[in-house]
Amino acid sequence: MTFKIKFWGVRGSIPCPGPTTVRYGGNTTCVEMAIGRERLIFDAGTGIKMLGDSLPSQESVSADIFFTHSHWDHIQGFPFFTPAFRPGNFFRVYGVPTPDGTTIEQRLHEQMLHPNFPVPLQTMQGIVAFYDLEVGEDVVIGNIELQTRPLNHPGEAMGYRVSWQGITVAFITDTEHFPDRLDDNVLALAQNADVLIIDATYTDEEYYDRQMSKVGWGHSTWQEAVKVAQAARVRQLILFHHDPGHDDSMLDVIWDRAKQQFPATAIAKEGMEISLIPGTMANPLATITIVG
Repeated sequence: MTFKIKFWGVRGSIPCPGPTTVRYGGNTTCVEMAIGRERLIFDAGTGIKMLGDSLPSQESVSADIFFTHSHWDHIQGFPFFTPAFRPGNFFRVYGVPTPDGTTIEQRLHEQMLHPNFPVPLQTMQGIVAFYDLEVGEDVVIGNIELQTRPLNHPGEAMGYRVSWQGITVAFITDTEHFPDRLDDNVLALAQNADVLIIDATYTDEEYYDRQMSKVGWGHSTWQEAVKVAQAARVRQLILFHHDPGHDDSMLDVIWDRAKQQFPATAIAKEGMEISLIPGTMANPLATITIVG
């Protein structure tokens, strides 16, 4: 059995389809992890529609859906996740309540109320349960362990560390770095991870621009992502949550610059798959294969 990651949406803020984003993709955040016999889905941006379309319609499907937070680019695809409407499917949804106490169920419900959407959340007969998580709470799904930590983002967000049979993947999106130090919570999630998927929305030049500063917007830069990868000693860095203004050519440049500082760097693309095979006693490191 293997640990497989597939990227269905890699953008932040707003979808940006078009001829200049065709290679890396224009859908907002959605990542699937197929781990042994379990399926975990992280966030439900517009990419979740394609994920749903890929699932079999003639047999029962189950998955656990984890939200980092409920900003619109992370939930806007949820009403178009077709498998959730089919009776007999089995989806559990997890998220941390917002600072005012609003649950993920309430947020998803509000998104589907008139005049925003024609049918309510209750028509999703494949959703069987909602779970409110506490920040820092551990979750166990079968033999998969998930650890959580808070992230530095307006309205709060949560990062995940997913472990299975000696393999560890960190999913850390929508977090802003600190000006004087690395974030202890980010480092804890990323420490010695086989794969680190991390917010790299901006460049340092954009973040510190005197006229259009992004300080306080809740996102990090690819340069800070590299610092985290180096400090945490991760094996593979994946730059994620691309700014909608970064076209394919700009992402090519960012990738090239990042690889000069951390050679084991890739940039998330729609359709990209990462396969991790558990190590052996002779070679304890997992095998990492990236396609796409």
